[in-house]
Amino acid sequence: MNTHLHNSVHNQFNLMEKLVSILLTTEHHGITRELDVSPRVSLLRCILLASCISVMPPDADEWAVVERRGPHLLESGRPFVVHGFNTYWLMYFAADPATRPTVTAALAEAADAGLNVCRTWAFNDGGYRALQLKPFSYDEDVFQALDFVISEARKHKIRLILSLCNNWKNYGGKAQYVRWGNEAGLDLTSDDDFFTDPTIKSYYKAFVKAVLTRINTITNGAYKDDPTILAWELINEPRCHSDPSGVTLQAWIEEMASYVKSIDPVHLLEIGVEGFYGPSTPELLHVNPDAYSGTVGTDFIRNHRAVGIDLASIHIYSDTWLPHSVEDNHLQFVNTWMQQHIDDAANLLGMPILIGEFGVSLKDGRFGNEFRESFMETVYTIFSSSWKSGVIGGGCLVWQLFPESAEHMDDGYAVIFAKSPSTLNVLSNHSRTLEC
Repeated sequence: MNTHLHNSVHNQFNLMEKLVSILLTTEHHGITRELDVSPRVSLLRCILLASCISVMPPDADEWAVVERRGPHLLESGRPFVVHGFNTYWLMYFAADPATRPTVTAALAEAADAGLNVCRTWAFNDGGYRALQLKPFSYDEDVFQALDFVISEARKHKIRLILSLCNNWKNYGGKAQYVRWGNEAGLDLTSDDDFFTDPTIKSYYKAFVKAVLTRINTITNGAYKDDPTILAWELINEPRCHSDPSGVTLQAWIEEMASYVKSIDPVHLLEIGVEGFYGPSTPELLHVNPDAYSGTVGTDFIRNHRAVGIDLASIHIYSDTWLPHSVEDNHLQFVNTWMQQHIDDAANLLGMPILIGEFGVSLKDGRFGNEFRESFMETVYTIFSSSWKSGVIGGGCLVWQLFPESAEHMDDGYAVIFAKSPSTLNVLSNHSRTLEC
């Protein structure tokens, strides 16, 4: 039996005992005596007791795991909608006492704006402040930093989507796994060998197991049992250029989804793909931002039909995908891209949609804050319209949210509340729109 559930039942049993004691006693002039109990009175009191228990709010420390029911998400039987943000560096900052307060600041500011989910990295492979020092070897101090991130998220009522690897070289990713393989004597010639080599896959599985079964040193609970975690993500933005057919990546997704679920069948699981349509749906290739996108080895429909996948993930970066387009074309692309994926997630896949990343960079001066806010409002409006009509659940996570103390990490996409009060209003307005 789940320890969390056992404690909940135990607490309710103790509460029942106290209520029975109260109901079966009376006090007169400071003298307490037991009431006479007849079958009729006893039955009445049992009914009253059951009534009291059923309407009592859950313990403040109780927090149910978010579940999927078809294309919708539920928490304790009520609709749960992701209104989230990305802050990928939380574990990295938590590993240093000097920057740890920035983690708390980021979560607190997000919670104040009504945000309820954060997507962040649960990996750092090799390099500075690495969680995975080498295959099968992990840094306890950095693991404790991740413990802190999860604990702080819980305090601020923020759920987490934890990504387990990176397609890109930042923070190690699949390139570091291949490097480790070659150092161990393997003859690997491409970063895409990450998806096929048995030894490399064993490295990844070992890391996944270490994370999912980790006992948090602050909460004393296993990650795989912690309702703070909304979902696991297999890998951020996977691509397999060496096999445009999609067969290689599909096999890896199926194998790893099955492995994750064998350890943690409770939490939700998503892949982390950008959403490009592939060879299994040639009639939808025109929806991709360009012809190249259909040749990177991903296949939105086929990928999400893998057993164990719960959320259909997409990203939206029209500023880089359509570099020469005018602003109106970007918003039209967002509308087409989102609507097609929402329809497919609801009707073909029967699962919620997760816009895992979306944003506009202000770095090169092509776009200003006013357009970024229009972009965000477009994303929110399209999703909320589909959600309110009952078509689909899930939600959106903006890339990315920073407190002012982390401004030096800005990649051009950062929303810094202290400097963007109007953007804060956009986020707050969407929170109000989603209120049930």
